[in-house]
Amino acid sequence: MSAEHLDVLIIGAGLSGVGAAYHLIKHCPGKRFAILEGRATLGGTWDLFRYPGIRSDSDMFTLGYNFKPWTNPLAIADGPSIRSYIEETARENAIQDRIRFQHKVLKADWCSERATWTLQVQRGDEAEPIKLSCQHLLMCTGYYRYEAGYTPEFKGREQFEGEFIHPQLWPENFDYSGKNVVVIGSGATAVTLVPAMTDKAKHVTMLQRSPTYVVSLPQSDPISIFLRRFLPETWVYRLARTRNVAIQMIFYTLAKAWPSLVRKVLLGLAKRELGADFDMRHFSPSYKPWDERVCAVPNGDLFKVLREGKASVVTEHIDGFTAKGIRLKTGEELPADVIISATGLELQLFGGMQVAVDGVPFDAAKSMGYRGIMLRDLPNAAVVLGYTNASWTLKADLSSEYFCRVINHMDATGMRQCTPRDSARQVKDAPFLDLASGYIKRAADKIPTQGDRAPWKLYQNYLLDLALLRYGKVEDAYLVFSSPQVGEPTEAATAV
Repeated sequence: MSAEHLDVLIIGAGLSGVGAAYHLIKHCPGKRFAILEGRATLGGTWDLFRYPGIRSDSDMFTLGYNFKPWTNPLAIADGPSIRSYIEETARENAIQDRIRFQHKVLKADWCSERATWTLQVQRGDEAEPIKLSCQHLLMCTGYYRYEAGYTPEFKGREQFEGEFIHPQLWPENFDYSGKNVVVIGSGATAVTLVPAMTDKAKHVTMLQRSPTYVVSLPQSDPISIFLRRFLPETWVYRLARTRNVAIQMIFYTLAKAWPSLVRKVLLGLAKRELGADFDMRHFSPSYKPWDERVCAVPNGDLFKVLREGKASVVTEHIDGFTAKGIRLKTGEELPADVIISATGLELQLFGGMQVAVDGVPFDAAKSMGYRGIMLRDLPNAAVVLGYTNASWTLKADLSSEYFCRVINHMDATGMRQCTPRDSARQVKDAPFLDLASGYIKRAADKIPTQGDRAPWKLYQNYLLDLALLRYGKVEDAYLVFSSPQVGEPTEAATAV
């Protein structure tokens, strides 16, 4: 039986995948496409994560799509609100009907002779995978493993008599009322969980090996709330988006240019929130601002529960678990009924699928990012990722728009294959992500590199990417177009 053929297959129906579908509909209206989603629902991260307090770690005026205004009064929004926003986008643009749920891609093989991707897809509980084929592959699977997060090996963990939970696999209806909770970690998940769990817990302790920069941001945007009384929603959204992009870029640029000054400001703001008597070593990282992401807390909720004594911070290394809690290297024991390992993610590209080019397994770690979207020597494929120093969707939207430009250019020039190449290997390698975070260091041997020059260099600069990806030329010395003449792809499908 012939494989069903589509022009484009999008992998993943999360924030990026739904956005990519919109851009395909708008910019490539004649293309047949479908979204393959391994889970039973859309939403990606915002459906998977269900731990208390789950929220955005940046403002929704920049995390929202560039084509759909965020109208909720909360600028830093909770997970369910973001999931509803994605669902609404899918409904409004007839994207929902193009999603094939419980379609997990196991393998994707590129054939240069036919300029076609062939995918093996596990559909639900069916015994045998089905086959689909396409000319273009748009991978919107994010960069972490959905099945489980990262959990270090804790000595004596089997002795602990309480509940041990990773936030990525939060138990439904878990009751922590009246319990002592220890949250291991100091990143975005930990600083979200700690204030959220003080509503029912007896006490919550954030146990960190090292501190993180934490800054308080207003949960709502009073300027936008005021402007909504006079201006159309689209105008208000554009103004807020432009303002917040500028603020993010200025903050990041200042942090890189004058790290000591920015550090002093961040610690000063935290001290003002916590009070003069608070031990600031718990919020004084050893690294420079933006060597790792800066954590934002809405309306200073983390600082508030620390001031009120509902939560506390301990900065120390773990020696091991005991029956009743955690023993620190100092010999002190932290009592715990519940231990939450907010210790990070496991990075994984392509949603875990195997990728091959002409029968040869494709090793992403030996490749290099092209414009932060495509990968060297990987034809007709894009990997949609967001920024590390700004909101994810800013780059995701631009990436999808750019790939649509590539598709249209190929159609206009009669080309069927497009591959980033650096045959002379003159571009020098550099780490793909300029962050020292643990989850990035752990995955150094799994992710591609970036180059030392354009278009291989990853700038993490929205305005520069806007100019290059939306308005720059598609053709350059490294993007190789070709049109194999042998054979045609398998059976054409009816439009989805």
